[in-house]
Amino acid sequence: MSGNRRKPPQGRGRRAAQPPPSSGRRAAPPRSTGPGPGPDSHGGRAESRRAAQQSTGGGGGGRRRAASASAPAGAEGGRRAGGPRGRGRGGPERKRFIDYPRANKYGVRRWLPSWKLILATGFGFFALLVGLAGIALWMVQVPEASAAAKQEKNVYYWANGKQMVVAGQGDHNRQVVGIDQIPRGMKWAVIAAENETFYQDNGVDPMGIIRAVGKMALGGETQSGSTITQQYVKNTFLDQSQTLTRKAKELLISIKVGAKEDKDDILAGYLNTGYYGRGAYGIQAAAQAYYRVDSSKLSPSRAAFLSATLNGPNLYDPAGGIGSAATKDKNLKRAEARWSWTLDREVAIGKLSKSDRDKIKAKGFPMPKPPKKATELKGQTGYLVELANRNAVAQSKGKITKRMLETGGYRIHTTFDQKKTSQLQRSVEKVKKANLDQKKRKVDKYVQFGGASVRPSDGAIVATYGGEDATKHFTNNADYTGVQVGSTFKPFVMAAAMRNGMLDPRLGKTQTDEQRTKVSPKSVYNGNNKVKLRNYDGKIWTDRDGKEWHQRNDGNKDYGRVNLRYAMQESVNTPFIQLGMDVGTETVKKAALDAGLSKDGLARTTPTFSLGTSAPSAIRMAGAYGTFAKSGKRSEPYSVSKVERKGQEIFTHHTKSELTFDRAVADNVTNMLETVVQKGTGSKAKALGRPVAGKTGTTDDNKSAWFTGYTPQLSTSIGMWRVNDQAKSQKFLKMYGVGGEESIHGASFPADIWTEYMKGALKGTKVMRFPKPGPIGETVYGDGASPKPTPSEQPDEPSDDPTASPTKSPTKSPTKSPTHSPTPTDTCTPPRPGCEDDGGIGDPGDPGGADGDPGDADGGTPGNPGGDNGDDQGGLFGGPTTNRRD
Repeated sequence: MSGNRRKPPQGRGRRAAQPPPSSGRRAAPPRSTGPGPGPDSHGGRAESRRAAQQSTGGGGGGRRRAASASAPAGAEGGRRAGGPRGRGRGGPERKRFIDYPRANKYGVRRWLPSWKLILATGFGFFALLVGLAGIALWMVQVPEASAAAKQEKNVYYWANGKQMVVAGQGDHNRQVVGIDQIPRGMKWAVIAAENETFYQDNGVDPMGIIRAVGKMALGGETQSGSTITQQYVKNTFLDQSQTLTRKAKELLISIKVGAKEDKDDILAGYLNTGYYGRGAYGIQAAAQAYYRVDSSKLSPSRAAFLSATLNGPNLYDPAGGIGSAATKDKNLKRAEARWSWTLDREVAIGKLSKSDRDKIKAKGFPMPKPPKKATELKGQTGYLVELANRNAVAQSKGKITKRMLETGGYRIHTTFDQKKTSQLQRSVEKVKKANLDQKKRKVDKYVQFGGASVRPSDGAIVATYGGEDATKHFTNNADYTGVQVGSTFKPFVMAAAMRNGMLDPRLGKTQTDEQRTKVSPKSVYNGNNKVKLRNYDGKIWTDRDGKEWHQRNDGNKDYGRVNLRYAMQESVNTPFIQLGMDVGTETVKKAALDAGLSKDGLARTTPTFSLGTSAPSAIRMAGAYGTFAKSGKRSEPYSVSKVERKGQEIFTHHTKSELTFDRAVADNVTNMLETVVQKGTGSKAKALGRPVAGKTGTTDDNKSAWFTGYTPQLSTSIGMWRVNDQAKSQKFLKMYGVGGEESIHGASFPADIWTEYMKGALKGTKVMRFPKPGPIGETVYGDGASPKPTPSEQPDEPSDDPTASPTKSPTKSPTKSPTHSPTPTDTCTPPRPGCEDDGGIGDPGDPGGADGDPGDADGGTPGNPGGDNGDDQGGLFGGPTTNRRD
């Protein structure tokens, strides 16, 4: 065994290594023999490590060899002997920061966390949440209001202040109102029912959320737990999705909004964005939808009910909702209970006295009115809205644009009279039903009517008829349509002749009024058929091809020499086309503009301009005739009296009347048009039973017919034509045979509609008379109308050719220009030339009635020369020719 023992190291002042035990037995501790090398001295570090390993069971043969723990080691340099320096199990174990699994615990207890660990974990998690929430709150920004939240409708009102319609872009019926337009009862009803701490909380109410969750857990009423601020944020800035992300955003944004925005602004925002049912978004729309009043006029009782609809309109509208749980009876029962509970809540929070509550309950539940579609543009409403929008933009002078109107939010007060509008529609439908039948006559198809009624005193448009239905027929027939007005244009020719006068044939075309001769209604012109048209200087007029123009009367009828009053009464064409040449067509145009027509509706100033080739709208015609009704004062037609937005007035209409014709001129035109009704083509209007002035008109190939007339209070124009409004190419069609009539003229269906409407519109109003006209102008004679004509002055004989085609110009020019009136002869009788005026309505010597009425103008009856007379409305420079009966 000694042969296997290692030689001890030489002494270097270290403790000798312990000798390994032999034969598995424990070795005796070495003896200390003092310093120096030898087996008893300290050994090297390697020996010490090997000894330590052996003491823990390491060693050859797999046997455990323990080192002696009690043997003292020799100290070198005074050091105390110790045990081995190896990693024994006898030392204390280090403590862990998180004692989990738990030390010194066994079984299940080893895996159960201590209360300290639980508390520390909870605190850490809470701190993490607070930190994350702080970061999120710092990072989140209040977004822009959503497009749906900003979207509003426009509200249109009748002239009497009642709501006409809610219309505009988008799907939401909403009109934003200020907090000052929301009554106190509405504010506190909502706060009491939904968020009584509204004015104290910071935008969110944690306790409210907890209460809501608790009630739902216990099977109580479902509640959102959201504050008014949260609901405002949801409606204004977010969508309605039910997700955790949206809810988290709602909470964060609500905190910021609650800290930055005024509480009243938040409340107003919520009440203006909330959905109340019946398609109404916002309190103003809801007040109109349920009670037909503005929000500012809501009573505390009605407000208490409307606050309930915010909680779920489908279940609280007494008119019923969708689903078996939303019947009328069930909804009414719920609504009554919620209404009563809301009033009690207002008392509980000190915003309503018990006595006031008891009085409200004693009156009973405020039953809403039946549902009515909020946005409705069918029938005439669409046309009225279109007119109002255009007029609002025109009047505002840049304060309102079309795009701004499309964004909504405007309250537009119109001049439209609800009763008169309905009366005009009924009148058109009555005449259509009585006379038109598309099943019997194909020609009755595509017949259109248009009309407008204007108040002469200020130009207010009180009624229009734009067509059968604005959702089917898209052109507004009361506005510009391109339909020529025919002989209803002749009063403007007469007004120009009396105001400006006829040109002096000895002077050039540019003349002052002092150089001209003012024309009297007694003036005489050649009324025969197809007379040669002459320039103002007496020369025969020719077109660019050198051709003459021979104007045709209706039925190619000759009237001989007639004064202008009679020519207006029977709508004779040849005197008025020549009068227009004598005055100058540009002067006639100026008179038409001064009366109230617009440039856009006027045709070129060819000779037939005086016979109505222009196409002004029914509105413009009614307004221009209204200028004569008001003795020469023109007021621009308008349809909007006031526009507001969010309680602020954008503009208010101020009537500005301009004197464009002397009283004598306007009153004489009116007097002549009275004769048309009493004795001429407009005799159907006599049925109105009060003083009426009016004029009939029919155009080329029977493509349109008009009657425009007025009383001192009301001026109305009615037109009729045929056009397929669904065709790609719009083309006016002939009306021969429409309604079973041989032809349509202004004295037929248009006059029927005008009379029927005016009877209803003026019912109950005072009968007013027109002022008596003063003397005006001189009696002049047109070409071929001299009382003592020379052969060269005789009017041309009618042509055998029934058409109005021009003939070659003769080489001989007329030798004499129009002359002044001679002394009347004793043998003449009206309307013969040289006689006194044939009895204008209200003129001295005239009985003022219908005595001597030549008969109905509807077509060649004895004593009547016929209706209107074939105005060739064009034929010049490519214009159409005309053959009409008024």
